[in-house]
Amino acid sequence: MNTRLRALFCDHLSIMRGKYLPGSKIGDDTTRFCRSTFGVHYDKDLLDAPGAMMMQGLPDMELHWRGEEIRDSWERATKIVVGDLYDTDGEPLPLCGRGALKRAVKDWQAMGLTPKVGLELEAFALVADENGRLVPYDTPGAHVYATGNFADPMRFNDAIWEKADELGFRLDMITSEYDSPQFEYTLTFDDAVKAVDDIVLFRLMAREIALEHGIVLSFLPKPIAEAGGSGLHVNFSFVNESGGNALSSGEKGGPDHMNDLARDCVAGLMKHHKGLAGLIAPTANSYQRLQPGSLSGFWANWGGDHRNVTTRVSTEGGAKARLEHRTADASANPYTATAGVLQAARLGVVNKYDLGPIETGDGFENWDAKDSAAVTLKGAIADLKADTVLGEAVGADLVANHVFMKEKEVKKTKDLEGDQLRDFYVWFV
Repeated sequence: MNTRLRALFCDHLSIMRGKYLPGSKIGDDTTRFCRSTFGVHYDKDLLDAPGAMMMQGLPDMELHWRGEEIRDSWERATKIVVGDLYDTDGEPLPLCGRGALKRAVKDWQAMGLTPKVGLELEAFALVADENGRLVPYDTPGAHVYATGNFADPMRFNDAIWEKADELGFRLDMITSEYDSPQFEYTLTFDDAVKAVDDIVLFRLMAREIALEHGIVLSFLPKPIAEAGGSGLHVNFSFVNESGGNALSSGEKGGPDHMNDLARDCVAGLMKHHKGLAGLIAPTANSYQRLQPGSLSGFWANWGGDHRNVTTRVSTEGGAKARLEHRTADASANPYTATAGVLQAARLGVVNKYDLGPIETGDGFENWDAKDSAAVTLKGAIADLKADTVLGEAVGADLVANHVFMKEKEVKKTKDLEGDQLRDFYVWFV
């Protein structure tokens, strides 16, 4: 088999879409897709979403990539690349999440700062029972921070690690999470676009390798109703023009040692918390996870080494100083989610919002925070529509498309419960 190219983009539903192309396309090149993909829903319903041009003939859009970004794949005789979407006039397509992230990076660079990002993914492992129904993968004796056979009897995570190492994904950690059979996957910090490219490709690779073992690895926020939730935690910092970590004022970290940049970033994330949730926790299933007392980023609060706040200020200083935002889940497009977090933080710097006091409650039974995310997708999308400042920063056209699709999703899922609601999403996320 001759070497081929798998060219991909991550769409508005966080689905990886692409084509297999001949080896002659390896290098700087383009291919075309139907622009109206941005009007296709999980159930394959075709909708006249803003920007999708469904009723204007379903025209083309172009995927552009650079040869230097092509990498080896986990598939035999295949190279792989994630590209940027353009319209057929050669202008960046406003609906492209990767483009939104690049705009966010450019906005920060105009301030003399380059974002660095590290992403944490959580997932549940499911298998089919004798009736074809998805049930939890049996992990006898699994517990939080478990390793070895009791946490993963089929050792499918060994296969994921081995292939990730071979392909140059810089894994920071794989471990079992609090609930069974839940796992966490963390990649190391990198430039923002590179970090998200890595996480979307790693996620795709992990799902495909798991499937070879008979496992559906689901990154849904709540695929098992009686278990905990899975998040997409966005850790970030900034490199200044002299190469230092701009969030650090010394070797000590934590809330007592925050500099003005860190405080302003946290203030921005608090100010735009409600609207941001509609963008980064974007499915009906998200709001089964996003609840009070669930370590999920529900409340508009912040703190230090406290897992029941939404924005954590790392106790590490110096080069490792960072902020962690905990609301997002992987049903969001990771490019869009990271762009949203970075833009909300930037708005705090630009607009000098006041920062409220640190959270002093335990987060399980009591909390100081008064504002929170909505408790339903419908409410969260209304909050996003109302936050026009955040919407303009992320990209008004992208947000308009997102809002339209999610308002339709509210109607599509309103009568679904339990496994029916999960199965609306599970094969895609």
